[in-house]
This record gives sequence, C-alpha cells and structure tokens, in this order.
Amino acid sequence: MLWTGCVLIIIAGGDEAGRGAVIGPLVISIVSISKGKEGRLARIGVRDSKLLTKKKRDYLFDEIASLAEEVKVYKITNDEINRAMAGGVSLNGLEALNFARLIDSLGSMPKRIYLDSPDVVQDKFGIRVCLFSKRSMSVNGTKSMSNPVIGNNETITLISEHKADAKYPVVSGASIIAKVARDDEIDRIRVESGIDFGSGYPSDSKTVKSIKDNLRSGKLNRYIRNRWKTMEIIRQSRMDDFFA
Repeated sequence: MLWTGCVLIIIAGGDEAGRGAVIGPLVISIVSISKGKEGRLARIGVRDSKLLTKKKRDYLFDEIASLAEEVKVYKITNDEINRAMAGGVSLNGLEALNFARLIDSLGSMPKRIYLDSPDVVQDKFGIRVCLFSKRSMSVNGTKSMSNPVIGNNETITLISEHKADAKYPVVSGASIIAKVARDDEIDRIRVESGIDFGSGYPSDSKTVKSIKDNLRSGKLNRYIRNRWKTMEIIRQSRMDDFFA
C-alpha cells in the first residue's frame, strides 16, 4: 500500500453499463482502491468490460470487490429515466447527478476520481458532477467548482475523460461491476416478464421484435424507456403495419 505520512492514498473510478439500452436500467458504479493496489487490477486481467466474456466479468467482479476499499452501485431505472426525460433532464444530467450522489456516499476521501465522460466535451460531464456534489472537487486541473459541505475541505481532483475505461484500471473495474450488475437485472427482468428479449439494446433484432410482439400485452412496458427514439420508430412501424 502507498502511504503519505500516515494517510492511505485512495483513488476511485466510475463507469456505467446500459446507457444506450431501450429495456432495463442504466447502472453506474464507483470503485475506490488504495493507490498501491491499482497495478494488481491490471495484473488480474481487469480491462474495459466490453472486451471481456461474461464468464471473465463474473470472475473479476469478486476479485475487484476483494481488492477495493469500497464498491458503490446505483441502478437508474427506466422509470427514473422516463420521468427525467419528460421533465427535460438529459441522460447525461441524470447520470451526473447520480454519480455525484455515489461520490458523496463514499466513506473515504479519494485523492483522485476518474470518470468515463459521455459528454461530447469531456470536461462538461465532470463539471456537471461537481455542481451536483457536496464535496469540493476540481475538474481536470480547474479550480474548485463545488462547495465542501461534507467531509473536510480537501479538494478531490476529478478527471473526466473519454475512453477512461480503457485508460485507467480503476475505471475498467467500475465498468465490470456495472456490467455484471446490469446483466443480473436483465436476467431478473426476463424471469419476471417471461420473455427472452435478448440484450435490451435497440441494435439487437431480438429485443426489437420482442417489444413489437408485446406492445399490446404490455408485458414489457414497465421495463421500457418510453421516450427513446427506438420506441417512436417501433410504434410508428406498428401503426404502418396496422393501416397497410
């Protein structure tokens, strides 16, 4: 472990899974770890979750949890997404709000937090998180942008970058935690609905067909992001079929 005086240096990383899906939650995760253990994540095979098999992710989930100081997960449900979008809140804004809440809930104070930025301008996502957080943070080297109302006055350095899950092992670890948690939710939804709808992504023809086939029965309605462009296309397609 790496210590400064008697203080253990903690870093953290955050990532998500299910951002582009039309069925199921958007899952976000933060993993915090002592700086001295960061290299062990890479050595055990931690990398961007999209590059790993399900079997490998499931194995690494437990390994990451055992190495980490803390693991935080939050599942942003499709209902939350639907309500936010109906109120004019963007998905980026909703994700930033909940990342800020996870950061605020950390028991230890990380020196640095790395986040995979979904915003076109990578700093923008970090700024959103800072504005929602109750901790004092700086984004990519800027001045503090949030008021320190919890913890001490020490400022966290927040690094908000594109492809952070491929650059930083601690973010890769968070991506694996989020992906496994989302996969578990998708399995639960399949059991509850009684429908094998595939991955839940609009690029999956099985997902699209399952939604089309069940629009009338409503079996999948409670799990769908209704304001997704995909749903507009599917509903229009069903109307066209009806009047053909």
